[in-house]
Amino acid sequence: QVQLVESGGGLVQAGGSLRLSCAASGRTFSSYAMAWFRQAPGKEREFVARISSSGVVTRHAGSVKGRFTISRDNAKNTVYLQMNSLKPEDTAVYYCAAGVTAQSTGDMTSYRVDYWGQGTQVTVSS
Repeated sequence: QVQLVESGGGLVQAGGSLRLSCAASGRTFSSYAMAWFRQAPGKEREFVARISSSGVVTRHAGSVKGRFTISRDNAKNTVYLQMNSLKPEDTAVYYCAAGVTAQSTGDMTSYRVDYWGQGTQVTVSS
């Protein structure tokens, strides 16, 4: 069992930065691929970024590539999402996820998630 607690969300002006953190319980954190997803009001939850268990391989959604960076510190059982150049369309609840497996079919990629955090609100004002 893994418990995830996100922090770092808040209100920021467009162009600003935030860093989200996700602290995980349990001794097996370093064995899990981790990811961030987000869900805006009235929209489906969408993939933001994923990082391999070792931290070597990362993948970012096209909408955030070049602005957001996922990283992890296995010694601290924590995964981060550094968000720069924020836009109003980045406004959403951001969720941390553990045990994330990607499955690609053609151009489509779906994700299976073993554990979810409770989410943290990010609001970007224009």
